[in-house]
Amino acid sequence: MNFIKTEIDGVVIVEPRVFTDARGYFFESYNEAEFVKNGIDCRFVQDNQSKSCFGVIRGLHCQLGEHSQAKLVRVLEGKVLDVAVDIRRGSPTFGKHVAVELSAENQRQLFIPRHFLHGFAVLSETAVFAYKVDNFYCKEAEFGIRYDDPEIGIDWKIPADKVITSEKDRIAKGLKDVPDNG
Repeated sequence: MNFIKTEIDGVVIVEPRVFTDARGYFFESYNEAEFVKNGIDCRFVQDNQSKSCFGVIRGLHCQLGEHSQAKLVRVLEGKVLDVAVDIRRGSPTFGKHVAVELSAENQRQLFIPRHFLHGFAVLSETAVFAYKVDNFYCKEAEFGIRYDDPEIGIDWKIPADKVITSEKDRIAKGLKDVPDNG
C-alpha cells in the first residue's frame, strides 16, 4: 500500500496495490501491520455502508469528545468527493479541509483521524460508500456543521440547484460553533 500524507497532519490517502488479470482484480483494503508501520494505529470496531444518488451531500459530521471516531473511508461503486475538516481547537490547520476524489475505479481510501468533521458529495449517478470507525456511534455526541459554511469554503463539485441533503445538514451550525472537543 502507498500512504500519501496530505497538507493536514494525520489525514492520509491510502492507495492499495491492485492486482488485475483476466478474472478481475484483487487488493488488500486494510492490513493492520501496514497501517501501524505508516503511523495509523487504531482498532476499528464498526463498518458502515451507504448508497446515495448524484448530488447527495452527506456531512459535515463527527462525534465529539470521548466518542470521537477515526474513519477509513472508500467507495465500492461510483465516485465521490470526500472531505475531512480539522476541528481541533488550537491546531494550525483548524477550519482547513482536505478534499479527495474516491472512486471504485481509483480504489483510493482516506484515513481521517479523530476530531475531524467528515462529509462526501456523490459525483456519479450513484455511489456505494463504506467506512470503518474506531469508536461506536453515540447519538448524544453527534455534531455537525453546514456543508456550505463559507468559513470553510468547500467546492463540492455539485451545482447548488442539484444538491440533495438532509434537513439536519441544511440547518447545522457553522465553524464558529465548534466546541472544544479534545
